[in-house]
Amino acid sequence: MAKDAKSRKTAALATPTDLGANATRDLTGGLNILLADVVALYWKTKNFHWHVSGPNFRDYHLLLDEQATELDAMVDVIAERVRKLGGTTLRSIGHVARLQRVLDNDADYVTPLDMLAELRDDNRQLCVHMRTLHELCDEHNDIASASLIENWIDETEKRVWFLFETTRRTEG
Repeated sequence: MAKDAKSRKTAALATPTDLGANATRDLTGGLNILLADVVALYWKTKNFHWHVSGPNFRDYHLLLDEQATELDAMVDVIAERVRKLGGTTLRSIGHVARLQRVLDNDADYVTPLDMLAELRDDNRQLCVHMRTLHELCDEHNDIASASLIENWIDETEKRVWFLFETTRRTEG
């Protein structure tokens, strides 16, 4: 039994793709970094969802839960896209931590408006990274990944917009 477990551990994953070795390396590398960012942003959004307080608690709590749900929906799709391209994907929280560009926020207390502003900036930066990854998809003719990224950019822009409008000071 131990021999079988060891052979499975080292078994090659040879998912067929017509994109070539360089494309597989570049695209799966970029998608794994995106996956790490999305996982980190999901947890940060949930952290703020759990810890938001104040007079607008209910509105902010529900907004952050909606946004976390959108991010969570991206996770499996990104990981499965990596596998479809013939790569391997993230394997642990430590792996996420090594790749993520989204900064954690472990502060004991963050004001609600600071939470929303930080998430707005994180989502805006996620858009920048996805546009760069989209260019890589175009370079390697990966239409399927590009199509997914286009939809995720739209969803992320909506999160940025909602967070911006929620924190904007209006004259009145």
